[in-house]
This record gives sequence, structure tokens and C-alpha cells, in this order.
Amino acid sequence: MGTGERRKTVTVLFCDVTGSTALGERLDPESLRAVMARYFDMARIVVERHGGSVEKFIGDAVMAVFGIPVLHEDDALRAVRAAAEVRDGLTGLNVGLERDFGTTLELRIGVNTGEVVTGTEERLATGDAVNVAARLEATARPGEILLGTETHALVRESVVVEEMEPLELKGKAAPVAAFRLVSVRAETPSRRLSGVMVGRERELGRLQATMAQAVADGSCQLFTVLGAAGVGKSRLVHEFLDGVDHATVVRGCCLSYGEGITYWPVVEVLKQLLGAEPEQRLAGLELDSSTSRAIQAVLGDGSLVASVEEIAWAMRRLLEVVAEDAPLVVVLDDIHWGEEAFLDLVDHVAELSRGAPILLLCMARPELLDRRPGWGGGKLNATTVLLEPLAAADADILVASLLEGGLAEAGLRAKILEAAEGNPLFVEEMVAFLHDAPGGAGTVPPTIQALLAARLDQLDPAERVVLERGSIEGRMFHRGAVQALSPNEAQLVGPLTALVRKELLRPDKAQFPGEDAFRFRHLLIRDAAYDSLPKAARADLHERFATWIGNRGADLVEIDEIAGYHLERAYRYRVELGPADTAALALAERAGERLASAGGRAVARSDMRAATSLLARAVDLLPSLDPRRLSLLPTFGNALREAGQWDWAAEVLAEAVEGGLAAGERGVVANGVVALIELRLHTDSSTRHEAVRLELADAARIFEESGDEAGLARALGLAGQVRLSAGEVTSATEELERAALHAHMAGDRLQEVQILRWVCIALENGSTPVELALERLEQVHGKVEGDRGAEVRLMKCQAHLEAMRGSFDVARGLIARAKELAEQLGLQVAAAGVRCAEAELELLAGRPAAAERAIRPAVVSLAPIGDQGHFVSMVPVLADALFAEGRGEEAAPLIARAVEWAMADDMDASIGWRRSQAKLLAHRGHFENAERLAREATEMAGPTDFLDLHARALEDLAEILCLAGRPQESLVELERAIGLHEQKGNLVSAAKTRALLENLRRTTATRH
Repeated sequence: MGTGERRKTVTVLFCDVTGSTALGERLDPESLRAVMARYFDMARIVVERHGGSVEKFIGDAVMAVFGIPVLHEDDALRAVRAAAEVRDGLTGLNVGLERDFGTTLELRIGVNTGEVVTGTEERLATGDAVNVAARLEATARPGEILLGTETHALVRESVVVEEMEPLELKGKAAPVAAFRLVSVRAETPSRRLSGVMVGRERELGRLQATMAQAVADGSCQLFTVLGAAGVGKSRLVHEFLDGVDHATVVRGCCLSYGEGITYWPVVEVLKQLLGAEPEQRLAGLELDSSTSRAIQAVLGDGSLVASVEEIAWAMRRLLEVVAEDAPLVVVLDDIHWGEEAFLDLVDHVAELSRGAPILLLCMARPELLDRRPGWGGGKLNATTVLLEPLAAADADILVASLLEGGLAEAGLRAKILEAAEGNPLFVEEMVAFLHDAPGGAGTVPPTIQALLAARLDQLDPAERVVLERGSIEGRMFHRGAVQALSPNEAQLVGPLTALVRKELLRPDKAQFPGEDAFRFRHLLIRDAAYDSLPKAARADLHERFATWIGNRGADLVEIDEIAGYHLERAYRYRVELGPADTAALALAERAGERLASAGGRAVARSDMRAATSLLARAVDLLPSLDPRRLSLLPTFGNALREAGQWDWAAEVLAEAVEGGLAAGERGVVANGVVALIELRLHTDSSTRHEAVRLELADAARIFEESGDEAGLARALGLAGQVRLSAGEVTSATEELERAALHAHMAGDRLQEVQILRWVCIALENGSTPVELALERLEQVHGKVEGDRGAEVRLMKCQAHLEAMRGSFDVARGLIARAKELAEQLGLQVAAAGVRCAEAELELLAGRPAAAERAIRPAVVSLAPIGDQGHFVSMVPVLADALFAEGRGEEAAPLIARAVEWAMADDMDASIGWRRSQAKLLAHRGHFENAERLAREATEMAGPTDFLDLHARALEDLAEILCLAGRPQESLVELERAIGLHEQKGNLVSAAKTRALLENLRRTTATRH
């Protein structure tokens, strides 16, 4: 194995003689040559004494590099010390030059740190770091040493500097910060860093107590260990697991690359729980069919699709069943890299699991809290510990235990402790370095990056290449992948064994049968190995790995995400190095196709966070007018809309329409138009139904002509929703059922189920009589069975209809089941809808206080997330409950918000806020305005199929007329309301209104 070119972070020193032209005029060429030889010799001796290499002499300038051929952790400090020594040594040199040649020299020096490429045939360092060092030297005045920003950052504790105004350097677009070196300190002040498993007794005790709690009361406990890299999270968990008896332990780890690889750790856990034959194991666990289907979908059964809510629900049920036999510990590592759907799944299990001893043991860097500030907060069953650096005494104990008497010299121990500064990883790696390279006893890496780079730089070339090739796959890699990326090397056992022995790698569980797997002992080791590869090599290796994983890992659930990521990286590195050629563009297209496929699957399971990430990357990779890219844009826009990224969705969908028109892709244009309409209906209150219907009709015609059943379903489904919002429920139902049929014919089950949810709402709120509506809901149930989200909404509609006919016990049973399922699935909006149905049920039952208790949490939960549509529909129900309790004034702020948010064409919302506002005004004594609003509500409801809503508006008008002292007019409105209730089959409301009518008649007769 050859090492070839490398990328390294080195420090470059440029030293030049000032006034050399004039010097050449004064001295004979032979004398000048002798003068420069003495200067070059002095500079070379000083540079080499500090461990640098003189790369070349350029005229009268010296270029030296610190970090070639071997990196040291303190290369920047060595270079600065060398620069100071050269400057100071010039005094003695000038004494001899004055004596022998009658002249003296003045020097200027520039020092800069950065990434370069080394290992070329000329053995020169190449990169911007070299150019900046030369420019700093050229800018310096005689006798000055200028330091670049990166160099100063590494040596700032060891030097005294003067900060300068940013410099305008030749060839640099922006001014460059620089520091003038005054002196180098004799000693470097100690700095504070971070730490692992000596001195963790308290954290270990808390972890053991949490496990005991889970076992004692059969509960699910969430325990999260937070800490910086190397501080000891894994060691703490290892110590804990060593003491765990009679428990099942499974592990999963989030990957650091490939956004959208949502369920990688879940699949790892499932494979450990279910073994080689998951179907048989699932059958033996006697799980219900929907749970088994969701799990099999996660495991890669392409014939099955499950939503994120179903997957979370199924995973929780599986863990609970497994934990019935023995306590279960689920170790989840690096969750700060987890996708949102995965974190939601962990949260779901932690919050909702009951009756089984489960410990969810998570490890993460503190960055997790940037994404999830409330992680674990407020939960009685959640504990989070943050690991801090070790105390000095504990770090000393750790050093002594690792040295085991072999390198116990006090000065050496002190240097290790100074370098580690409480970080156990620093301690362990430093001791390992000294064991591997005893001659480097004076080398004390100041940072973990420098430490690891120094260790890797001293490995056998074959070992180094194994690490570099393995780093392409990730923190965990397979021997077969390394072999594929190193085809000229027949033997890998020796280098791999040596790397395990040196504690740079450890064996791991392979993802593929017949393979050996290894894991970098620390992620930063992987990063150091990867960063050393030139970008051209990375591009080539990522492409080759994508080919290998495509052949070897074809059965992986998320093969498209993984292969797409590696093809994408290969392309990105190619274009970073130069303009994209034909081969690079082919890479981009292959990557785009893979990521698009993965994004489509994420959409199918309603994982919109992953879908938006994957589709964004796919769209960015494919050529702008490529039909594949254009066809993705509407899907991408819809995913963005569902994810709440409305501005971005509008841009993407507008591009879809514009690009589709330019390319003559009528189907893309139609899909973009439909998606834009749906977006406008949520965001633009000026949108009008008449214009929308014309646009949808045009789109439907295009879909029909092209035979696009799925597109036709989308257009008809949205048209049905628009009709439903306008109160044309009968025609809306017909259109929605047609749309569902087309979705079914297209094989688009996800869309079919979504459309059927709207059919349920139409049957509940339209003119279909209660008995017939319930019969038809049973038919819908057969079509959506297995989709738990749809079942929640179906039960909600059934409960309201059952309450209308007086079957309150049946209705409450349905509500209880729907509420439980919605909460288990984490369906916030659906859960709010169930609570609204519960409130309407209790109002029908004459229990306004119970109605208020049911719906208030729903209304409160919707406003913060900006769900205006559901909010404006639910406020009138809460207002009805408050008015019935004699507390109508409390509804005033909510009614005002509903007035602000309601869309003019949304009949339910427009009628609802007018009803509530009218009653509020009437109770304040403003009868004229109250009657005006109440009559507007009844007039708006009249042409619609919202029979029950129309009846309630009439009842409100009757109440207002009564309060205004006009009972005879009130009687007329009540009679009309009764007729509408009876037409709907709302027996309860009809009876209540009839009783109110009779009471009012008696009261009116008595007065006369």
C-alpha cells in the first residue's frame, strides 16, 4: 500500500532578507554568495532543531514547514519559536558578517497555519496556507514577525503579540487578520479543556437507580448522558452495562452523514431483537397485524408503507412486549445526529410506554439541546446528566492506572495531565501514543485534533491506508469495503489486528453476513484519517464505495440514502476541485436519482422532515430542466408545505410551474398549480373559490388527457375540499369519492386515505342523515383499515353522529379510543379534533362544563403552532360551552382572534365567528349589531349543506331576539331550526330545541 498524497494541517514559515538588491550592488557575487550561505545555514539549523523541514530556498528567502514529514501536536508553537530564534540569532550572525564582509542583514518573517497537500514527488507543501505565509512575510517590516490567525489561535497562550489592522494581501479578496509577535513566553500557561470514567460514581449511581426504578414499577425511563467528544459518555455506559444482570441489552447508533437516514438506529435495534428471521419472531411475539406490518416496513419490506406515527407506535409496542420477559435496555448512541422523526420516536416511547421495564439510555453531545431545548425536561421518567471534565485528582488516578508503572516518571505524568486537562480521551490517547512511540516522550499534544493527527502520522503506511479507506464508510466500516477501496492489497488482517491492538479500532457487529466490521474507537480518529485524504482521493473513494454498497448492501432498508450520500460527496469534491466535467455530471445525476427515491419513500411514510432534506439535495443535483428534476419539484413543494416551510414551498412550486412551461411538461405544470392552490388556501385570505375551481378544472383536464390517475386524484380531491369549505357538502362528497377512486386506481394508498378522511368530515357535517352517514362511515372504515391516523378521524366523526342520535355511551367509547390512539401516535391536530368532537358530544348531553374541559386544551394548543384553520372552527364550540355556563365574556379574546384569522370563503369559520360575536354583543346589550351579525350567519348558512350549523345559527338568532324582547320572532327561528335538525337526523338537538320552543310559547302566552 502506498501512502500517496495527504492533506495535513501544517505551519509554514517564510523568512526573507530585506534590501537584498542593494546588497547585491555593494558586494562581489562571491561575497554575496558566502553571506547568503551563512544566513541559510543558520536558518536551516534553527528550523531543523525545532522539528521543521526546510522545503526550499527561493532567492534570498527560506520556506520551512512544520508538520512534514511528521506532524507534531505543537507544530505551530515550534514554528513561532523557530522564527523568534532566527530573528534573535541574526544579531550574532551580523557580528561575523560585519567583520568578514563589512555588511549586515535585516529579516522579515511570516508564519501561517493551514491545510496543505503533501506527498507529491517534489515533497513540497501546496495550498493557500503557503501563499498567506509568503504574503505576511512580504508585508512585514524589517525585524518583524507576523503571525496568521490560525497560528495565533494555536499559540496564543504562549506568546505576547500586538494586534494589527487587517492587512490587504495580494491575491486575497478580503483583508486578512494578523498579529505582530513581540516575544515567546518561557512557559505556556495551562488551559482548561474537557473529560471520562474515573470519578463518575455519582452519575453511575443515578443511572443504576434509574434502572432499578424501571424494574421496580415496570416503567419506561429515559436517561440521557450529555457531554463533549471524549468526555466519557461511552465509558460510563460501559461501566453501567457491566453491572446489569438478567436484562436484554440492544444498541443503535445514529449516523453522522446522510440527512434523511431516519431509522438506521431503529433497524439496528430491530435486527438484534428479532434475529435472522424477523417474521417468525414477530409471529411468536403475537403482535397485532398493524404493528407487525409497520415493523416489517421499517425493515425494508417494499410492499408495505407505514407513517412515522405508526412506526413510533409499533416500536413502542414491540419494546413493551419484549420487556415483559426481562427488563430491556436500549442504548442509543450519538442521538445528536438523529433525524427529527427518530427523536420523536424516542420521545414517543419515553412518554407513552406503560407496564414494562424499559430503559432508554441515550448518549449525545450537548448540541442535542440546540435542536431540542426541552429534551427530557418536565418528564417524571426522564433524567439527563451532563458530564464535566475530571477533577485534577481523578485525572491523576486515571493516568496512573493507564501507565501501570511503565512510564511513571513524575515529569512525564505531569505533562500528560497538562495536555489532557481533565479529558479522559486525551489521557488515554496520550498514554497510547507514548507506548507506540517511546521516542516521542517529549511530545505532548495540546489538543485532541493534534494528538490524533500525530498518532496517525506515525502509523505503518499499511495501517494508515486502512484507516483512511475505512473512514470513507464512516465511523463503522466493513473489511470488504476497505478491500474494495484497496484492490492492490491482498492482506488486511495484519493491519486491522494492529489497529485494534493500538486501540484505534475495535471489532463491531457487521451489517452483512460473512463480513467483519470495525468501529473507530473515537469519531475524531475517523475524522483525522478522513481529513488527511486529498479531495480528489475522497471523490474517487466515495464513488467506489457507492458501487460497493450498491452491490453488497442491496438489501439495506435505506440503501438509496447511503449510496446517494456517497455519490453526492464524490460529485461535490469533484466540483470543488474544478469545473464539472461529463463524469462529474453523471455522478450528480446518479446521486440525485438515489436521493429522489429515498425522498419519495419518506413522503410515503409522512416523514416530511426527512423528505424535504432528501428532495432538496436531489433537486440541487439534477440539471435544471431535466424532466426528472421537474417532476420532483411539486412533490418537494408539497413536502415543504406539510412541513410548514411555506415561503420555500411557494418558491419551489413557482419554479415547477415556470420550468414545466419552459420544458413543455404539462403534467409538471398541472401538479405545480394544484400544489400552489393548496398553499394559497392556507396562506392567502384573499383567495377565492371561483378562481380556484377554474384552475383546478384546467389541471384536472390535463391529468385526464395524459392518463395521470394520481394527478387527477389530487386535483379532484382539492376541488372537493374547496367545495366542502364553501358548504357544498353533497357535491363535495361526490367529488371526493371520485378522487379517492382515482387514487385507488393509481395505487396511491396514502393519497386515497387522505381523501377519505375528508369524506368522513363531509358525512359528519353535511346533509346526509345521521343513520345513512353512519352506514357509509362503516364502508369507509373498510377502506382505511390499518391506517391508524385515518381511524382516529373516522372514530371522531362516528362519535359526533352517535351523539346526535342520543347514543352517548357509544359516542364516549369512540372518543376515548380515538383520543388514546391520537395521543399514542403523536397526532396533535387530530387529537385536537377529537377533543372538539368530545365537546360537541357533551354539549348535546347538556354538560357544558365537561365540554369546556374537553375543548379548551385543544384550542390552547392550536394557536401557538399557527394552525389557523382548525382554531377558527373550534373557538365557536368553546364559546358555546362558556355561554351555556354563563361565562361568555371569557370567550371574547378567542372570538377576536377567530375574526382575524377566518377566511372569507370558509363557511364554517365565517358562520361560526359571527354566531359567537353576535351572542357576545347581545349579552353586552348591543342588540342591533348582534342581530345584524346573527342574521348574516343564518343567511350565509342557508345555501350550504351544513344543516346542523345552520340550525345552530337560527337558535342563536332566536336567543338574541328573545333577549331583545321580541319572543314572537324568536319562535319562528326556532321552528326553522327544528326542521333542519330533523332533516339531519339530529334527534337530540331537535328534542332540545322543541322543548325550548314549547317553553317560550308558554311564557309568551302567559305574558299576553
